Amino acid sequence: MSQKKIFLVFIAISTVSLLLHHGGHFSWTMEALHLGCPVLRSHPSPGLKPKHTNVAFLKTHKTASSTMQNLLFRFAERNNLTVALPVQNCGHMFCYPSAFSGRFVHPHTLPANMVASHMRFGRAELRRLMPNDTLYVTIVREPASMFESLFSYFNQYCQSFKRVPNGSLEAFLDEPWRYYRPEEKDSMYARNTLTFDLGGDKDRASGDAAYARDFVAEVERVFALVMIAEHFDESLVLLRHLLSWDLDDVLYLKLNMRTPGSKRGLTPALAAKTRAWNHLDARLYDHFNASLWRRLEALGTACVAREVRLLRRAQERLTGGCFGGRPPPLRSAAQIKNKELRPWKPSAQVDIVGYDPPVNLSRGAAAAGLTHELCLRLIMPELQYTRLLLRSQSLRYRHNYPLRPPPAPQQPLRSVLPRHQQVGVHRSQAPPPPAPGPGSGLLQGSTDSPRPAGGTQGRTTRVGLRASQTQAS
Repeated sequence: MSQKKIFLVFIAISTVSLLLHHGGHFSWTMEALHLGCPVLRSHPSPGLKPKHTNVAFLKTHKTASSTMQNLLFRFAERNNLTVALPVQNCGHMFCYPSAFSGRFVHPHTLPANMVASHMRFGRAELRRLMPNDTLYVTIVREPASMFESLFSYFNQYCQSFKRVPNGSLEAFLDEPWRYYRPEEKDSMYARNTLTFDLGGDKDRASGDAAYARDFVAEVERVFALVMIAEHFDESLVLLRHLLSWDLDDVLYLKLNMRTPGSKRGLTPALAAKTRAWNHLDARLYDHFNASLWRRLEALGTACVAREVRLLRRAQERLTGGCFGGRPPPLRSAAQIKNKELRPWKPSAQVDIVGYDPPVNLSRGAAAAGLTHELCLRLIMPELQYTRLLLRSQSLRYRHNYPLRPPPAPQQPLRSVLPRHQQVGVHRSQAPPPPAPGPGSGLLQGSTDSPRPAGGTQGRTTRVGLRASQTQAS
């Protein structure tokens, strides 16, 4: 056989082997060509923009935001990025419901590439914290189903809900002002929660159409993408294109879910009352749901549907490789023996489920070419993942910035200064954070003040705020 024929046979065998190794990639490519869609490529590929790695995700309540946060945490770890995390006095949130302040950020998590923990949005403070090219992303949910989830989740935590006899959502919505107290510290869970998280005035009158219009416009100006929880996969397609990420970067498993039995359906009349009570959230959702679909249509609905199929197939392969062919079984929090995988719940009345992986997880993951750590992080709840990230980033910080030797002892100030000038010299207290307040009318601190060129390097060791009780989304 001539050398030319041998070479052609070798090329043919190599091509077939490559196609078999990559499974459906060939069929995906042919499907893309048939539909006129761009071929899905991964980094590094010629012509692809570098991945955008500076992202601020506003984690809203009961909107699938814990799933999104887990995705971002895993991306940050894989790419050796730094995630801004709260100081320990703040718990796992940035001292929510106080408006965000740079003083709430743990100094070992600076300078930051990403932020993804609960906060009340403050644009000016975030601009000082994050790089200048940071893209802002958030997620919203249909307000009727979101409020039902909030009412169920915080029923024994939020005073406005605890007052309602028999925990009746119908009773609350029939006479909301009988139970709701705007000034209470947890009242943000009982009305226009999305608006509050975004820095707006949750109690603005429903007749103030100008405020609602201006607030929606300001959110659209600040955020590069507002995802929709009901269309999570389609939102991830837009996110992937916005950030120039690979398909593997947006794989996920759903986290922080209630059991199906703890969810209740809403009649059309009850849903209408819910939307009327949360009128600003309804305005936000309607606007950004329509905006999402306009952007999806610009990409091409057939191409988006194809990419959603690819995303779901890739997730099936990932969960199959990690957990032996299917996602690990869901268990109530009390049934999960591994405390590192046990989700938090606000009260015994709320049944939150998590994942209980097989005992041979390491063997199955290794056989599929995956790591034990990757598979565990895929199902790790918010509180545990936040603590893990803080430990790993603190170790990296101490390695990069080792402690300097203590300075030589100096003569005490007491022997130099007059006695009346010594007051407060040896003891100081950090100023308290700002009170929650009703909001300034638009996004809290939305004034565009430039971030210092060197980034935020200030260190916070104490916050004059009692840690708020831990909550999950």
